[in-house]
Amino acid sequence: MKFDPSKEIQKLKHFGEFGGVNPSITDSATFTFMQAKTMLDTFHGEAKGCFLYSRHWNPSNKYLADAMAAMEGTEAAWVTASGMGAITNALLQLCNAGDHIITSRTTYGGTYAFLKNYVKKFNIEVSFVDITDLNVVKSAIKPNTKVIYTETVTNPLLNISDIPELSKISKSHNIKLVVDNTFTPMIISPAKLGADIVVYSLTKFVNGKNDCVAGAICGDIGFISSLIDVNDGTSMLLGPVLDPLRSSSILKNIYTLHIRMKQHSLNAMFLANKFKEIGLKVVYPGLKEHRGFELISRIMNKEFGYGGMLSIDMQTAEKAALLMEKMEERGVGYLAVSLGYFKTLFSNSGKSTSSEVPIEDQKMMGLSEGLVRFSVGLDNDIEDTFETIKLCLKDLNVI
Repeated sequence: MKFDPSKEIQKLKHFGEFGGVNPSITDSATFTFMQAKTMLDTFHGEAKGCFLYSRHWNPSNKYLADAMAAMEGTEAAWVTASGMGAITNALLQLCNAGDHIITSRTTYGGTYAFLKNYVKKFNIEVSFVDITDLNVVKSAIKPNTKVIYTETVTNPLLNISDIPELSKISKSHNIKLVVDNTFTPMIISPAKLGADIVVYSLTKFVNGKNDCVAGAICGDIGFISSLIDVNDGTSMLLGPVLDPLRSSSILKNIYTLHIRMKQHSLNAMFLANKFKEIGLKVVYPGLKEHRGFELISRIMNKEFGYGGMLSIDMQTAEKAALLMEKMEERGVGYLAVSLGYFKTLFSNSGKSTSSEVPIEDQKMMGLSEGLVRFSVGLDNDIEDTFETIKLCLKDLNVI
């Protein structure tokens, strides 16, 4: 049967304490027990349905985690205070000193910095590879390789990871495949394609309002339980817990995610085609000339479109800056980092979200200094938006 992430979310029944259609918000840090033995059993992970302390579990966080697990088709999930909290906790739970990670050389700047600079202190080795070249991935595997880490659609170059094939490679070597699906919620279901663990920045499309920072880790019950084990769980001991008030607001937003993703995709496809028509160098997974078009078309949940992320190349950082300033002045959107907002956001990746990547590495991965990344918003009149962008381009004599 075809997997429908939206339908799985709609199946959930989360009633409030007094029958409210929205679950009650639990803003307690600690929870009482009527019997001392139940507290002891909860400490040992043997008491079902009991809450101990909000750094471990909180009912509001559990509601959101259950919704994320339903959307991803995993047994369980756990929510964190940021997307980086999800990424770092998942990887640190899987790896010990002396282990090895294979990752994409094109990845979010914060993730790149963590893997390139931070894990050195734990003597964890990292190989950065072209994740789209499966032979290169295979060649990078070592006896101590524990994880292959990638993004479904890489940031910011929008390369497509072949999750089914990466899963085959990882499973044949007893390696865990961890996939960041932040760019493509509902569009791609990595766990259904063979990923062991799926991580998210909920800050972006899932929440969609840019009013909070949050993350999620989705996986099997065993892994999620290990994360919050009171003795050696990375998340339990490092404590990246999400505020339950924020969990509640994100949970409400997730129920409209399917509608929003369709509109983000519709608008991005329109702009991508128009940019192509006027001669711009545009990268969008939904264009047939994109080198990952056939792959993403094969693995996606088609009704949600190809996503809201695209990029154009202005050749130089100076031209990119001028274009973004003019677009902001004329009301196209905001010159800002992040993505998944209801308004269009744009930034020069090499000078912002990928600035942690050294210039020489940016060149090696093919990141132009003039690349402008768009997170296309929910504009009702996307044709008018395009006409405004075209005026900005004419001002710069680009077209």
